[in-house]
Amino acid sequence: MNFPRTSAAGVSLPRIIIGTNWMFGWSHRGHAADEYIKEQHATGEAAKKIIGAFLQYGIDAIMGPFSTHSDCNDKVKRAEDETGKKIIRIDTPILNVDDSEAARKEARAVIKNSAKIDSVFCLIHHASCEQLINKNKQTMDRLGDYTDMIREEGLIPGLSAHMPEIIQYSDKNNYDVETYIQIFNCLGFLMQVEVESVIKIIHEAKKPVMTIKPMAAGRTTPYIGLTFNWNVLRAQDMITVGCINEHEVHENVEISLAALEKRLPNLEGRSSPAKNSIIK
Repeated sequence: MNFPRTSAAGVSLPRIIIGTNWMFGWSHRGHAADEYIKEQHATGEAAKKIIGAFLQYGIDAIMGPFSTHSDCNDKVKRAEDETGKKIIRIDTPILNVDDSEAARKEARAVIKNSAKIDSVFCLIHHASCEQLINKNKQTMDRLGDYTDMIREEGLIPGLSAHMPEIIQYSDKNNYDVETYIQIFNCLGFLMQVEVESVIKIIHEAKKPVMTIKPMAAGRTTPYIGLTFNWNVLRAQDMITVGCINEHEVHENVEISLAALEKRLPNLEGRSSPAKNSIIK
């Protein structure tokens, strides 16, 4: 079956995007959790199983800093080769945005590599685009230097907006941006202002928004995190979902479909040494 889709800049996208933190070892919890990911889940075989499970639902878009982390792109390529299916890469490169010719040359080289590895979208990483913010003027100075480079390489430009003002400033100034990444979850984890303000910004955004951290990096359960997000986001918005294994993919897709269809998800009961009638 095919998971519901939306579009950005005319490109058809599944409303679930495959997340990659569990392929890199970025737990957002601590060093021990990072090492656990690397030891148990960050192998090419594990990534292939996760991506393959998503592809069973027509979920064929993946987000990550592929142009600057070749190992993850290699895992995506392996999944493509073995399944025969093309995966839409949403690249989030970190660029040197210093105001110098040398820095611009370095940034252009990264963007060229993004195109070389067959990315479709090139969304400037928040660590880079936040350096261009002028809160006093509500502008992003020199952003056009980089969106022009992205267009010249045949890629679709966007911004990773951990700072929610980025969406507002970009829309206000009509920058050449086709989509945004924004942290959004029910706990407000890593969000710079309260949940109520961020959802208002998302709803007022002129372009589709790709939300990330829906389960607050494991601080809430998939049922709570995904059900909340699906019930408050717009029909054009997306949720980026990282999974520890292929089993979690199927569970998260079922939770998501249930939320969109306004029904209870069909899930296995949790394990317990003494199940009673409540949790069976």
